[in-house]
Amino acid sequence: MQPPNGQSGSSTDTSQIITEVLDGIYSESGRANPYPLYARLRELGPVVTAPNGTVLITGYHEQLAFMKDHRLLKLPGRRLAATGWPDWKEHPSLRLMFDSMMFLNPPEHTRLRRLVSAAFTPGRVQRLRPVEQITEGMLESFSPGTVNWVEHFALPMPIAVVGALLGVPASDWPLFQSLAAAWTLVLDDVSPATVERADRSAIEMEECVARLAEDRAKQPQDDLISAMVAAQGDDKLTRRELVTMAALLLVAGFETTSGLLSKGLAALLNHPEQADRLRAEPELAGPAIEELVRYDAPVQFVANRTAEEDLEVAGIKLAARQPVWALIGAGNRDPNVFSRPDELVLDRQEAPPLSYGGGIHYCIGAALARLEAQVALPTVLRRFPDIELAGPPVPRASHLISGLLSLPVSV
Repeated sequence: MQPPNGQSGSSTDTSQIITEVLDGIYSESGRANPYPLYARLRELGPVVTAPNGTVLITGYHEQLAFMKDHRLLKLPGRRLAATGWPDWKEHPSLRLMFDSMMFLNPPEHTRLRRLVSAAFTPGRVQRLRPVEQITEGMLESFSPGTVNWVEHFALPMPIAVVGALLGVPASDWPLFQSLAAAWTLVLDDVSPATVERADRSAIEMEECVARLAEDRAKQPQDDLISAMVAAQGDDKLTRRELVTMAALLLVAGFETTSGLLSKGLAALLNHPEQADRLRAEPELAGPAIEELVRYDAPVQFVANRTAEEDLEVAGIKLAARQPVWALIGAGNRDPNVFSRPDELVLDRQEAPPLSYGGGIHYCIGAALARLEAQVALPTVLRRFPDIELAGPPVPRASHLISGLLSLPVSV
């Protein structure tokens, strides 16, 4: 393949730069701050080809076209088989994850998305609105001193919100947080030890959700699981689909939002003048969250999509089965789209961030994630006017879901 800038992806110098950048991204320092590495890739052009043949897209417009093109498919089963898991559907963690809507293609994806969207509506999210109560309740438990923001808020808060939305009893929220954390390890690591651990968590999660669905079938409530159970029509969700969907929403609703809440607060505390603006201007919450999710996205890659035949997308020529990665973090700082892309500007009025994806796979929980961050981050800044970093953030080991393990703050 020939990248649009005319540089050969197979030239020695270019290949060496790409290899160095990819190695850097997978290092601890790269996970903490991949943006200088993305800039090196962008210097080669908006699209480059790695030595192993993978197409890497860094340009904003090229990524948007890629994410909206339904000819590019998600085929996780092929990748799992190639990495030693031809029987992946026999493993609960792999089946529950990679047979979910997030990894399906039309028409299966279209059917499931339509059914879930009918229940997971913005109106339902706004009507339940447990966000303010949960936020205030958790912040009230903070004592003066140093606290790990991730452990005490950024992880438990979104699991509580999505748990309340789904109808998970509050007493089970810590359990689901633990189960989900172990299960989602398979997104980055499919080693036998990780899959074995994730399988145990997936089995328990499936059993818990199945029991909850049975309860809601007998006694419906005003929650998302009741709405999915009650869906009518010949193509209503099967019991297995409902359990898989509820598990996916539970995890998708807390993992990425946790990344937004932790990385968003870190960005604000590293830019105190912007934090002061958000304290003083409540109306800034909407654009501020869009800027925070652009500045340091909780999902850095859209990975492993392929075409079944040779095709061209946004001027990019792809061979059949050639893997494509969109580097979301790079596209969000494309200087051809964003002025001063490496600066945090809370009232930025430019293109929307790529962080929620695009096309048919646009994040179904984007509205909920926005609501949680719009409530939580301004609230913590107002409640603790002297809040500041008490140590360096510690990045997660994950490459796909970019978040923090620890964010010590003084309150």
